[in-house]
Amino acid sequence: MGFLTAEVVGKFESEQDTSKLLYAPLEQSATFRKSRVYQIKYDGTEEEAQSFVLKSLVDLYADEVSFSGESYFKNFKFYIDYGMKPGALDLEREAIISSQKGFNVSEFKLLSLELSQRIYIFSDPDIGPEPFVRDVCNPAIHVWSVTDSDGRKVA
Repeated sequence: MGFLTAEVVGKFESEQDTSKLLYAPLEQSATFRKSRVYQIKYDGTEEEAQSFVLKSLVDLYADEVSFSGESYFKNFKFYIDYGMKPGALDLEREAIISSQKGFNVSEFKLLSLELSQRIYIFSDPDIGPEPFVRDVCNPAIHVWSVTDSDGRKVA
């Protein structure tokens, strides 16, 4: 049994103003970038797992993928990971699991999959995660965590 983390980022996307994320704009200037993070538990080899990710979860023309487990971007203030609560209907997750059944590698088996959206915030030090968690994450359907630039979970 192996574990693999894949972070997928759009090649043609750039930093955007955080006002697009919030109901009320911040007084300070800040930007953000988004990515998708897949955490996979599998039977088989790491090469088969990476091949599954590249064939099923990545558009090789428009996306870049990192399997390092490290944050894709540097110089961020913090990032928020959010995804569907366990037990909530997650159609994307179900579609990925279904697609694995048609994958032609007999030794690779997807045992579990967690997917989350990641929002990196690039800002001055005095901006906190509270307005982003409040406006981006829905407590009825999402679970989330906030990680600072030192890799510490802060919320």
